[in-house]
Amino acid sequence: MRLLAIETATEACTVALWVDGAVGERFELAPRRHAELVLPMADALLAEAGVGKRQLDAIAVGRGPGAFTGIRLAIAIAQGLALALDRPVVPVSTLAVLAQGGAGHGLPVLALVDARMGEVYAGAFDIAADGLVVPRGAESVSAPQDVAAPAARFAGVGTGFGAHGGALGARFGSALAQVAPDALPRAADLARLAARDLAAGLGVDALDAQPVYLRDKVALTLAEQGKPMPT
Repeated sequence: MRLLAIETATEACTVALWVDGAVGERFELAPRRHAELVLPMADALLAEAGVGKRQLDAIAVGRGPGAFTGIRLAIAIAQGLALALDRPVVPVSTLAVLAQGGAGHGLPVLALVDARMGEVYAGAFDIAADGLVVPRGAESVSAPQDVAAPAARFAGVGTGFGAHGGALGARFGSALAQVAPDALPRAADLARLAARDLAAGLGVDALDAQPVYLRDKVALTLAEQGKPMPT
């Protein structure tokens, strides 16, 4: 199996190539440069592996939640490549990708991404026998105080733990066995999850690959910011 994985839902721009279980990856912290970097990263990985685009079996994409612009970019590129190659797309939750990076402890994982506007994106995951994460329930966007601990002891990953003054880490206390507040999703983990999903028949037609935002608003109104309305 050969698949190309693209994840740009956070400040990290990351692309990976999965070839029969071997994974190559490019990763760069590059806010506002994703559109410039993502395709050259993909081309470099393919060239290094000696794999032509038409040898790919699928395109995997981080579908969000995360930054609206980054999600739209990843979905658009994945759709364009898949349509040109007549290949399926494998959409994977960005929170699942993030959680996979924290799965090595063997504990349930709570993945949190800072959603700005006083909120966090949250997803809780268990670790399956194959070492890959599976969701415990629906993902959500909420105020930090409304996020529930997924288990008596769990690992935490993602920028949501560092946001809002680290309030979540303090609230969970000893239940939070491990925490990586600076962790960002990586395309190598996306590729691992997508390979499992593709083998299970979960690829979709390119145009059926849709972003997941979890909320509709991207900015606070003036009233919500406590600012006077213009006269």
